[in-house]
Amino acid sequence: MDPLGDFARRHLGLRPEDRAALCGALGVASPQELMALALPGSVRDGALLPLGPALDEPQVLARLRELADMNRPRTSLIGAGYYDTHTPAVIQRQILENPSWYTAYTPYQPEISQGRLEMLLAFQTMVTDLTGLELANASLLDEATAAAEAMTMCLRLSANAAGDARRFVVDADTHPQTIAVLTTRAEPMGIVLDVVPHLVKQASSVVSQECFGVFISNPSSTGAVRDIGELVTRAHSVGALCVVATDLLACVATRPPGEMGADMAVGSAQRFGVPMFYGGPHAGFLACRTEHARALPGRLVGVSTDTQGRPALRLALQTREQHIRRERATSNVCTAQALLAVVAAAYAMWHGPEGLGAIARRVHHLTVGLADQLAHQGWHLRHAQVFDTLCVETPGRAMAVHEAARRRGLDLRHLGADAVGLSLDETTTAEVVATVLEIFGEVETPPRHDGPPTVTPLPDALRRHTEVLPHETFRRCRSEHEMLRELRRLSDRDLALDRTMIPLGSCTMKLNAAVEMTPVTWPAFARLHPHAPDDETVGTRTLIGELEQALATITGYDRVSLQPNAGSQGEFAGLLAIRGYHRSRGESQRTICLVPTSAHGTNAASAVMTGFSVVPVATDERGDVDVADLRRRIDEAGERLGAIMITYPSTHGVFEPRVADVCAMVHDAGGQVYVDGANLNALVGWARPGAFGADVGHLNLHKTFCIPHGGGGPGVGPVGVRAHLAPFLPGDPLAPAGSSPVGAVSAARFGSPGVLPIAWAFIALMGAEGLRAATADAVLAANYLAHRLDASFPVLYRGEHGVVAHEVIVDLRPLTKSTGVTVDDVAKRLIDHGFHAPTVSFPVAGTLMIEPTESESLAELDRFVEAMASIRGEIDAVAAGVWSIEDSPLRHAPHTAADLLGEWNRAYDRWRGAYPGGVARPDKYFPPVSRIDAARGDRHLMCSCASLEELVQASGG
Repeated sequence: MDPLGDFARRHLGLRPEDRAALCGALGVASPQELMALALPGSVRDGALLPLGPALDEPQVLARLRELADMNRPRTSLIGAGYYDTHTPAVIQRQILENPSWYTAYTPYQPEISQGRLEMLLAFQTMVTDLTGLELANASLLDEATAAAEAMTMCLRLSANAAGDARRFVVDADTHPQTIAVLTTRAEPMGIVLDVVPHLVKQASSVVSQECFGVFISNPSSTGAVRDIGELVTRAHSVGALCVVATDLLACVATRPPGEMGADMAVGSAQRFGVPMFYGGPHAGFLACRTEHARALPGRLVGVSTDTQGRPALRLALQTREQHIRRERATSNVCTAQALLAVVAAAYAMWHGPEGLGAIARRVHHLTVGLADQLAHQGWHLRHAQVFDTLCVETPGRAMAVHEAARRRGLDLRHLGADAVGLSLDETTTAEVVATVLEIFGEVETPPRHDGPPTVTPLPDALRRHTEVLPHETFRRCRSEHEMLRELRRLSDRDLALDRTMIPLGSCTMKLNAAVEMTPVTWPAFARLHPHAPDDETVGTRTLIGELEQALATITGYDRVSLQPNAGSQGEFAGLLAIRGYHRSRGESQRTICLVPTSAHGTNAASAVMTGFSVVPVATDERGDVDVADLRRRIDEAGERLGAIMITYPSTHGVFEPRVADVCAMVHDAGGQVYVDGANLNALVGWARPGAFGADVGHLNLHKTFCIPHGGGGPGVGPVGVRAHLAPFLPGDPLAPAGSSPVGAVSAARFGSPGVLPIAWAFIALMGAEGLRAATADAVLAANYLAHRLDASFPVLYRGEHGVVAHEVIVDLRPLTKSTGVTVDDVAKRLIDHGFHAPTVSFPVAGTLMIEPTESESLAELDRFVEAMASIRGEIDAVAAGVWSIEDSPLRHAPHTAADLLGEWNRAYDRWRGAYPGGVARPDKYFPPVSRIDAARGDRHLMCSCASLEELVQASGG
């Protein structure tokens, strides 16, 4: 009997006869024999993972439905940064549930990413317009992370920070999860976080030249809308920068931060059509003034031109990416929340300024009306000026109010024994407001010490007077027909995994099966507030617990935390665990982190952010960690050695034979071993990092465990640890200060639970046998490509027995030297063949890193090989003098449909340009633009939707 379940056979792209053919080509008897050659015996684990047999699709959906039914969500009025929202059906169906959008990769190849780039540019434009600032990124991981990035951005930019000023002043009326993440980020960097009550009133006394930045929420966490102009003026007068946490819907109706003088604004776009998802994923944002552009973390979409002068979009200022800047990186944000940013932008397009205005007015009017009625009942309201949130003073009565609310199916916000919070949103009905009044009416009103404030509509000085979303992007889609076609138009401009293999090394673009995606938008999972009482979330927390246990079993760690909502955050959390462990043992001097030069770029950035000093370790001629150099570095560090960060298999795409020795050397010197789990797709079922020497490591659910990349996010980067590090895992952001030795790294306790059913379902559907087979097929496919490509594009690194891992690096540097053809030429020419390019110039400049995954068929692998062979033929033609490199189809690639019309003055014919060898004419993909001028886009930074006149100017017309 075949031990693989039906789902596994469909997930795996190779058929039994294909495996036999590939094994024959490689000279091995079976995938198992290949794995024995590839994996060193010191790390190989022969036992089958105790995960149980695979379930079929109906069984998995039935179990997920059981879990969903265990949730009992009440109507949430908790607020605190999370609000119920209506996701327009056309957006849910055409974006959240559409593989054209959710299977796309980060738009590093902009010519085939114009659709998602256009939506991300719309997101940036939406944020800048609503916040009143000039520039915004697209995007950050959540609101709390955005606040932390703004804090460190202030540290880099403030004139005060050049001296000894390390104080960052935060208004106490800020969401508690934001303060928690700020605290976690501040401490390793030596920043003194000063949380001050009533900051606006105390500005003159607490904001001094000792502080480099000021952080205030407007509206505040408990609902106050304030004039912060004097606070901003005070901050600027002492050389500090001012950051405002804000709410995009509130900005529709209230005076935006930029108009009050703020330098930066942060927040979340969640309530623009993105479900609460029990905490995430949600697109955070950071907006700033133009002069701060080069310090802005995250991704920034800008306008440039292509070779024909046509306006074209691209990621701007990409040299700030961590894999280039390493320990000099501005942050360790390697994942945006692109898919959710696209949803938020589409929500703004769908509603337009009139619709958003109507929603904001309705929410505000309901809030003011409710406040008026509560005041008439005798309740004291903390703030007179509000948008959507009320803080009701309830001395000694708070628990009685909460109990009455729960009996009536409502959740209110806990603010201690003497106050209750409640927030209204676009889903709030008049019936809900009436129920709230009945609830408070049931509870005895405390004696009045003073008269309640009169809550009135916002005064003129606090209302927005500038136009909302004036650009045509937000005004042209008023019918579903128009919206449907707009989203189809944009997706047709892109190449995603639903069209073609995306053979990216290091990023594992594998099948995101439809059955895995199905439960994501189920209301019982999607509409949970992250601060909801535990009795409402039993099903989701059961799923989370089962997933944590499965991941611990797969990796060999003892505990796993799902809180980190990106791989970079997993690295950060893992290094914080190491740091906390050393400190708990009285060894706080262990501050050196060894990082091999082949490591992922975020490794060095994460180490610096957690207070470590980075010391590089050389690699040898085979791409392995140079053990002799490692010994020298260990000896030089002495008792200062804190950790080493390695990637296994290595970033060079090989299984290093001495990895167990490397771990032992570091352990013997008192250090801890961090194994980056980015390449876990080559290990699952065959080796467990926690068993061969790792103390801690993160893994990427958006790679190995099939959560889709979504154009650059959502990502999830759980961190796993051995038992001795378990006390130092991330803490609950709502826990009392000091209750966790490490603190929170993300805004929500479980990071991004909204996408965790995908990974849970993948593991359940594959079972132990399926996961093991998937790893073997991934390694088999990579070695097949290495074998087929080697003659034309030499493989740079191989393992001990001439075997690669799940990815292969091919070296173009000799060809570049002899012909002038670059890796970019090959990458762009692959677009003409209908492929996304492999990873370009990482980890070695002038190379391509290719990863086929286990999901691709033999036909698709061969189609890629044929495309690369065709490209090699064109390189040979350049070498032979048939064309110069400047006149070749390689340098003119990619070719658009427009290029084929009218006059043709190139050295090759139109058919060769558009239809290179092996491309089927009926299925041809044409990119919307030709090669984009990256340098021009950085010199002429335009990062919001432009007018026609501005685009003409950008194109040089």
